[in-house]
Amino acid sequence: MTDQNPIDRPDLPPTSPPAEGLEILRLNASGLGVTADGYAVALAAPGDSVTTDDMILPGPHHQPPPCRHFPICGGCTLQHVDDAAYATFLIDRIAGSLNSVGIRTEIATPHLSPPRTRRRASLRAERSGKRILLGFNEARSRRVVDLAECWILRPELFALLAPVRGLLARLLPDRRTAGVELALVDQGVDLLISGIDPDGLMAIEAMTDFAQAHRLARLSIDSGQGPEARWEPEPVTATLGGVAVPLPAGGFLQATEDGEAALLAVVRDAVGDAKTVADLFTGLGTFALPLSRSARVLAAESDRAAILSLKGAAARAGRPLVADHRDLFRRPYTAAELSRFDAVVLDPPRAGAREQVAELAQATCGRIAYVSCNPSTFARDARTLADGGWRLEQVTPVGQFRWSTHVELAARFVRES
Repeated sequence: MTDQNPIDRPDLPPTSPPAEGLEILRLNASGLGVTADGYAVALAAPGDSVTTDDMILPGPHHQPPPCRHFPICGGCTLQHVDDAAYATFLIDRIAGSLNSVGIRTEIATPHLSPPRTRRRASLRAERSGKRILLGFNEARSRRVVDLAECWILRPELFALLAPVRGLLARLLPDRRTAGVELALVDQGVDLLISGIDPDGLMAIEAMTDFAQAHRLARLSIDSGQGPEARWEPEPVTATLGGVAVPLPAGGFLQATEDGEAALLAVVRDAVGDAKTVADLFTGLGTFALPLSRSARVLAAESDRAAILSLKGAAARAGRPLVADHRDLFRRPYTAAELSRFDAVVLDPPRAGAREQVAELAQATCGRIAYVSCNPSTFARDARTLADGGWRLEQVTPVGQFRWSTHVELAARFVRES
């Protein structure tokens, strides 16, 4: 959008007013536009100008937000920037984190998941009188945005929101909230509702009727003691690497299928023709199962339900995979143990893998594929690996959480000769 209609923006913390027409140069980690002197501007895109009366003049990278709920809804932060600016934001986040620890490397063109491809989501529900609100929280608030449309959810998930409101109208007490988790699985939609304790014949019948009418794969309730399936006509699975893996209620899946494929492509490239692979923080086997088609794989994970699901699925499929239930923060594999493998894959949580990376830095395996959802902890771990003689060859940003400030990446390390 290049027209010069001024845009109002929300109030920001007090700061010095900008000069007339001061240009927005980049986006910071919070998604705010930043000028050369560090002035932060909400809802501004690179190339915009800010006037002395606190208005934004849209530049070449400013686009009309597609969703009516933007910018109130906390599900998206950057719908006002075009794909070019969003891709640059992802690159800058990663480059900035790496530069802070003295590492420079090639950063590939980011992969951006298309709109309306998110296959899992965690929403909030709230009852106010007869009305049920269901959606994401407002940004920096616990108020629920009642979604009338959504540009990130898969259509199959969004179509279920109105019926879920009807179900919660029968189950959720007034002025109470509940969590609603949706995921697309092999059998359809997996629905988990937390924070309610439905009791009695009428509630049970309401849930059963709902699950049947909407052909749910599973309906689970978590009243505080963990998820309990109330409807599951056949075991729920998610197919990974051609293997149907039993999915625990609330189990982790990559946010989009195409994002998962993009991450896997980088991992495959990094692993190359390795015949033995250790996959650490394996989860349900997102990378372990595809790699087990051509390599022997050790898969390690601390989540007991996930590793048992993976173990059983791999055994039924005849895959050469050993599953190890192991807390890699408290009991990381040693450098000697990891040196027995041709390659190592790791996909840790946001905290990174400090303890495991300290051992991995001293290992003599030839290749490492590192998948991360936090550029800061990735950079910290990359510095440890570099100090141990590893070279970061390339990083690929992956924008699965489109229009958010959440950054994911996959990276390739090789041993210096």
